[in-house]
Amino acid sequence: MNVPTLVTAHTKLRPFRLEDTDALFQIANQKDIFKYFPNPAPWSCEKAEKFIQSQLEHWERHGFGWWGVEPLDGPELIGWNGLQYLPATDEIEVGYLMSRDYQGRGWTTEGVCACLGFGFNQLGIRSVIAIVHPENIPSQRVALKCGLSWVDRTNYFGMDCFRYRIDAKAFVKAG
Repeated sequence: MNVPTLVTAHTKLRPFRLEDTDALFQIANQKDIFKYFPNPAPWSCEKAEKFIQSQLEHWERHGFGWWGVEPLDGPELIGWNGLQYLPATDEIEVGYLMSRDYQGRGWTTEGVCACLGFGFNQLGIRSVIAIVHPENIPSQRVALKCGLSWVDRTNYFGMDCFRYRIDAKAFVKAG
């Protein structure tokens, strides 16, 4: 599959490459980077490689997935951003993770909005959710800034979380 590249004001969302394994391993081993994830343990290099491979396969299967994120002024991987199909609930989730050095700059929000635009405008997706840990205030802010609305408190992947949602019509109004 030919994975498109999306460009925001500060970043490029581009296809993951197996060459990203070492950079992703470094990000995945930053202190508390997975604090609000169902499994907060750091990753092995093998797990980082398998993650990249699974994202490339997800793109092949569904026509969307997570992109690797890099700053416009540099070629290094700084995180991920994109859309993920959740077969257990038949929903599409927008997901994101940014290296600690790049958090708090608004770049994640730019990426999420770009991903939503791609999903709604290019793919015709009807709705997208975000799954956010109740204590992850920055992630909640990203969801709200991109037009997602709080739906409920529920459980995904064995984790208590807040669920946010946006549909295509609401995105058009927000955009």
